[in-house]
Amino acid sequence: AYDIGLHGVVYQVNKWDPKQFDWTKKLADADYVGPTCQYCHMRGGHYNVQRFGTVYTSMGMSMADRGAPIWKEKRDRWASVCDDCHSPRFARENLQALDGAVKDAGLKYRETFQVAADLVKDGV
Repeated sequence: AYDIGLHGVVYQVNKWDPKQFDWTKKLADADYVGPTCQYCHMRGGHYNVQRFGTVYTSMGMSMADRGAPIWKEKRDRWASVCDDCHSPRFARENLQALDGAVKDAGLKYRETFQVAADLVKDGV
């Protein structure tokens, strides 16, 4: 998702330009043209990538009660990373849009899986 999103494209286009990404600097001292994976997922020197991960199944949150404090805490933490460069409203709206996209993708995945299962049943 990162590679095809705006941040990933900015990174791919500029990663070899030392004016845009000076790899000799520590992450905390860097002034990159866009965020790298590390900027968002290892923020503050944390090495637990999931700490600033999104709250979907791949991040171990699928069984969480959506009203539980840990759910809100994780979403707030995720949005706070975006707040470094964007407005809080921007971060919240994009998190909400991502929720919808993940829901739609999950439905399409299940539909596709069912089509494949039906083909196997039919001997294809």
